[in-house]
Amino acid sequence: MSRIAIIAAMADELKPLVRGWRRESRNGVALWRRRHDEGEWIAACAGIGVDAATHAFAEIEKEGAINLVLSAGWAGALCEDFAAGRAYCVSAVIDAVTGERFPVACRSGGCWLATSHRVADQTEKRRLVATYGAGLVDMEAAGVARLAATRGIPFYCVKAVTDGFSDQLPDFNSFISIHGKFQVIRFILFALLRPWHWPTLWRMGQNGRRAARGMRDSLLDILESGR
Repeated sequence: MSRIAIIAAMADELKPLVRGWRRESRNGVALWRRRHDEGEWIAACAGIGVDAATHAFAEIEKEGAINLVLSAGWAGALCEDFAAGRAYCVSAVIDAVTGERFPVACRSGGCWLATSHRVADQTEKRRLVATYGAGLVDMEAAGVARLAATRGIPFYCVKAVTDGFSDQLPDFNSFISIHGKFQVIRFILFALLRPWHWPTLWRMGQNGRRAARGMRDSLLDILESGR
C-alpha cells in the first residue's frame, strides 16, 4: 500500500486540499486522511518551523513507511518575479542555517526556496537572495527534505505565496511559541492597536486563501501521479 505524506505548518494552509478528508488529532499533530484503492494520502501539521515539521513527519511514520512526501504551505517572495496570491512548485530547497541543498523530485518549476529559522524581514530576504539566489522563503521545507533524503524517498515541495518582496510586515516571530504554535489571540490584540498594519494583513489573508487554492491544484497533480 502506497502512503503519501503532505506536511504543512497550519491547518488553513491545507484547508482547500483536505476538505472532506477524515480528520483526527494525535500527540499535538492534526491529521487528515484520504484512502483510495492503491493506498492513502495523509496530511499533517504540527506548527511552524523545522522541529514541528519533523514531529508531524514522525507521527505519520509511526503507522508505517512513507513512500513519497510533500512539503506544502505558505511562503514569502524574495524577489518581484514571484507574485503574492500564486502557488509555485519548488525545484530545490536550501537550509539557510546550514547551507545544505536538497533536490526536489519535480524540477520543472525553476524556483529555489530557502528555509529560515525565523520569519524573514526585508534584511533577511535580501541576504537570502544574495547568498543563495532563492526566490521564496519558508520555515519548514528543509527539515522535510532532510528526512526524505535520509530515507531515500521522493520529495516534492509546493508553496503558496502570501507576501511580496516589498511588503512591510509586522514582526511575526514574537508570536510563535517555542513549540511552533502561532499565538493568534496575542497577535490580534497587537494588530488591533496598530491600524497601519491592517491593509497589509488584509492583503496577506486574501493572498493566502487564493494561493492555497492554487497550491491544492498543484498538490493534487502530484498526488494523482504518485498513486
